[in-house]
Amino acid sequence: MRPDGPTMAAPEESLRRRKTGYSHPEPESPPVPGRDPAGSPAHLHAGTFWLTRIVLLKALAFVYFVAFLVAFHQNKQLIGDRGLLPCRVFLKNFQQYFQDKTSWEVFSYMPTILWLTDWSDTNSTLDSLALLGLGISSFVLITGCANMLLMAALWGLYMSLVNVGWESQLLETGFLGIFLCPLWTLSRLPQHTPTSRIVLWGFRWLIFRIMLGAGLIKIRGDRCWRDLTCMDFHYEVSAPCRVRAEHPASRSLTHFIELLVSYSVSPPSPQAILIVSGNLSFLNWLTMVPSLACFDDATLGFLFPSGPGSLKDRVLQMQREIRGARPKPRFGSVVRRAANVSLGILLAWLSVPVVLNLLSSRQVMNTHFNSLHIVNTYGAFGSITKERTEVILQGTASPNASAPDAVWEDYEFKCKPGDPSRRPCLISPYHYRLDWLMWFAAFQTYEHNDWILHLAGKLLASDAEALSLLAHNPFASRPPPRWVRGEHYRYKFSRPGGRHAAEGKWWVRKRIGAYFPPVSLEELRPYFRDRGWPLPQAL
Repeated sequence: MRPDGPTMAAPEESLRRRKTGYSHPEPESPPVPGRDPAGSPAHLHAGTFWLTRIVLLKALAFVYFVAFLVAFHQNKQLIGDRGLLPCRVFLKNFQQYFQDKTSWEVFSYMPTILWLTDWSDTNSTLDSLALLGLGISSFVLITGCANMLLMAALWGLYMSLVNVGWESQLLETGFLGIFLCPLWTLSRLPQHTPTSRIVLWGFRWLIFRIMLGAGLIKIRGDRCWRDLTCMDFHYEVSAPCRVRAEHPASRSLTHFIELLVSYSVSPPSPQAILIVSGNLSFLNWLTMVPSLACFDDATLGFLFPSGPGSLKDRVLQMQREIRGARPKPRFGSVVRRAANVSLGILLAWLSVPVVLNLLSSRQVMNTHFNSLHIVNTYGAFGSITKERTEVILQGTASPNASAPDAVWEDYEFKCKPGDPSRRPCLISPYHYRLDWLMWFAAFQTYEHNDWILHLAGKLLASDAEALSLLAHNPFASRPPPRWVRGEHYRYKFSRPGGRHAAEGKWWVRKRIGAYFPPVSLEELRPYFRDRGWPLPQAL
């Protein structure tokens, strides 16, 4: 009779075990989190997008943060009570144009919270919108979690600014971001709300249109794109650019990426190249955001730390549960699935005019077809200017602007070329909007950009808000200038090793002529009143 406790094996049995290699199986130890049953580190499985959602939300929140930061720093000077293009004047003109429409119809044409606010102090309203956007985007950026309410708030706040000011690509990206999240829950891994495949394909459809639209507008636009010579001019003439050398390989690479890679959905790396080579604000950063939807948890897992209780470990456990018995669908999940299907149908419907535009030989770029900016058409640099021109604002204290001995001194902007000796700057993802407007103004006349005379009037009055947008005021410690004028210059990069480069000059500039003639405060008084602009304080 064998005892109940453990005993030593008989000598014959021990000898048999050594000869045959047979032994009784060891009891199994419990699985270690983050490791497979063999004990090696576990790897995330492909096909889920829990971590992808976190990366998408953080990336989108980062762009929102920069956008609202730019708005907070610059909106008052640009579209505030005494801004260059006061949004209050714009809203009044819009309201007057649609005076036979109801308030709801006016709102639907141009949805913005500013319709509901007091126009007597738009500066405070603009600051409040920007600060609220900064707060929400900071929370999402830091935590990596959000719900539909927070993302809808970000979208609504930025739409309120876009409709009285700026770009719309962030609005379409932000609208899709709303449907990434659960309705109420604030969790980085909301177990009952997996990332919607419809939303992911919405992001992929967005990056596909951006890249393909940019490629098609080039092929259909300037002949130099077809001749592969546009890149000889692009770096020098495009918006405040930092690259100082030609890149022959980039000539054909541009078409390859935008026309061919777009069919496999563009990776973020081409946009990273553009971030380094130019100053296109947060545009290239924003374009990278929807491309992240092409990567699943297995691909993006390297961005997250490993270990028991980590996000990767929790995702791995959720993947194992998904492979097991599926729980019964909850009511909230059914409602959400219906909402996602409705979103897909909406995106498909709104994409019809966008697709027709892409197929058209008269393709239009950067246009929205609905007031909510949900599905838009994109494109860039369909035509390339072969020369870079800049408007240089100058002031003089001379009582006679036409006197031969009048000394004209240059105002310097934050980033755009001015002083030939100043090195080109790199400020992406930040954005100096006035520099951007000045770059576009140089392609046209001041009659097409009457705000530039508004800026001249503010410089004549040494307006503090306007001067905060500039890098250098030559009259900072003196009385304001008596006259301000705009001069038109042609800029070219100095040749490395050449005379100008040896003198420390990055640019060589040559005067083309006058952009607008010398103006004084008294001359601008009726001009301001006709447009409803507030008179500078010195008037």
